[in-house]
Amino acid sequence: MALAAQLFSRETLTTMVLALMVLLFLLELSKRWRRPPRYPPGPASIPLLGNILQLDFKNLHGSFRQLRKKFGDVFSLQMIWTPVVVLNGPEAVREALVQKSEDTSDRPSLPVYKHLGFGPNAQGVILARYGEAWKEQRRFSLTTLRNFGLGKQSLEQWVTTEAAFLCSAFASKEGQPFDPHYLLTCCVTNVIASLTYGKRFNYDDHKLHKLLDLLEISLKEDTGLMREVINEFPVLLSIPGLPQWIFQGQRALFDILDEFLEEHKDTWDPAQSRDLTDVFLLEIEKAKGSPGSSFNHENLRIVLADLFTAGMATTATTLQWALLLLLLHPSVQRRVQEEVDQVIGRSRRPTLKDQAHMPYTNAVIHEIQRFSDIIPLGVPHRASRDIEIQGFSIPKGTTLITNLSSVLKDESSWEWPYRFHPEHFLDAQGHFVKPEAFIPFSAGRRVCLGEPLAKMELFLFFTNLLQDFNFVLPPGDPLPNDKGNISFILTPQPFQVCAVPR
Repeated sequence: MALAAQLFSRETLTTMVLALMVLLFLLELSKRWRRPPRYPPGPASIPLLGNILQLDFKNLHGSFRQLRKKFGDVFSLQMIWTPVVVLNGPEAVREALVQKSEDTSDRPSLPVYKHLGFGPNAQGVILARYGEAWKEQRRFSLTTLRNFGLGKQSLEQWVTTEAAFLCSAFASKEGQPFDPHYLLTCCVTNVIASLTYGKRFNYDDHKLHKLLDLLEISLKEDTGLMREVINEFPVLLSIPGLPQWIFQGQRALFDILDEFLEEHKDTWDPAQSRDLTDVFLLEIEKAKGSPGSSFNHENLRIVLADLFTAGMATTATTLQWALLLLLLHPSVQRRVQEEVDQVIGRSRRPTLKDQAHMPYTNAVIHEIQRFSDIIPLGVPHRASRDIEIQGFSIPKGTTLITNLSSVLKDESSWEWPYRFHPEHFLDAQGHFVKPEAFIPFSAGRRVCLGEPLAKMELFLFFTNLLQDFNFVLPPGDPLPNDKGNISFILTPQPFQVCAVPR
């Protein structure tokens, strides 16, 4: 009897395994049959797994660079269940993002973020699906930021004041070696925190230190094979404790931001708009009784987290690259300082109006952004209908990855794509020019809404620092490496600098 049960168990298990294999085979065949005749080429995929074992998830844009050499500017991948098309080079990326933006502005579904509160009523502005809710929130965010001074003198004064705090913190190092990462991130955090939560931190605030540490951890959690597997098999998120274990940093970061929000709600006065949170709360009151509105408390926390984390990480990272590249290219630093001294002098602080008269400084800042290439693959898009790009047919629902790095380092657009060369942004007469291939903020309808703020911060922080300091390597230190640490955001490897007062 026991033997019969054992045989039955083995036969049942064998049957189940065979049935699963047949099912996977049929699924794979059905996927191939659904592909249109002119679907982009790509590497052969493994049933169920697709191409995930052929990619280095710690260096995806490096993997894509190799695949582009073999399959061309437009190639396809299968990420388990999800069909993906990777777009490379200026022509393919611009066709998708600009010429066909109405068809490519959607985002793929990302259930991996469900544990943070993302859902039908809370999509934010960065990862939100393309539709009326996203349009409503993007309009709101842009309008509110403008009303609080984005592109106006009021916010410029705000950034200039923060630049003074930053310069004071650098001066306190008295020319001794230090890692600038923390101080640079503090000053940028204070600008975006003031706009979103109405908060400003002292640079030695322990909560600020914790916040920055958690942001760094959460960015690392946002890459890797495990994230991709969970996104393809969202049922794994229902395993008790698993999301909290894998995404500890993200959860802890949201807990702090939720704490900021709750503190803010306790002091909210509808008659006074101090920041974006206040204005959003007022919109929630107006939207009561309108169930379809995107103005709700769930979406408020996601929108704020989107703006806060994006505005905090990207500009701070670019400023770190700026100091690193000045250390590696002291002649560039000297030329910027000569222009600062000539146009601004030493008796007043830089203003945005000075930028129009400083072509070399402007070229250096743009080249820092191009060379550092901090978000090499941008944020994924999704085809909202059947489209054609560069002669290839791409079905509705396909995830689109726009390889921004392939544009910023395109060999036909830049004289020295893999070198730091500010002359990329200067014409023969020394006037500032901006090539079409400069798209660090992406392009089209999904272009980064914080681009004007980032540009203002980069110019004002950069010129204030170079007005006050010479940046040199600590005595005896070897030249730092200009190869970045790869995660969702490409960060410089840690380095030390001496800020010597001029």
